Amino acid sequence: MSGLRPGDILLLLAGLALVAGLLLRAPATADRVVIQQAGQTFLETSLRLDRVIAVPGPLGTTEVEIKSGRVRVKADPSPRQLCVQQGWLKAGEAAVCLPNRVSVQLGRAAYDSLNY
Repeated sequence: MSGLRPGDILLLLAGLALVAGLLLRAPATADRVVIQQAGQTFLETSLRLDRVIAVPGPLGTTEVEIKSGRVRVKADPSPRQLCVQQGWLKAGEAAVCLPNRVSVQLGRAAYDSLNY
């Protein structure tokens, strides 16, 4: 056998093109943010307007910042500050401040949970 045949090379190039296309495709974007407090929707709004939203909770006020089409939890009274440390959210991500019962979700999820 003398190595690769023309069909093998064509198949290899098609596979490489497919992988490159998947790597280079545009990331998902979101234009809405959903803020919930104690499982109820507190606010659903656009990412177009820069502002800080104060969300009351049992421990105090959680501040959600919308700036330049991005969203993050700016401040939270929770002791460990995990949702603040998460930083700016990407499309489909959520920050959950459990002790204060506040969640921030960028875009709407296709499902709430997985069932067996």
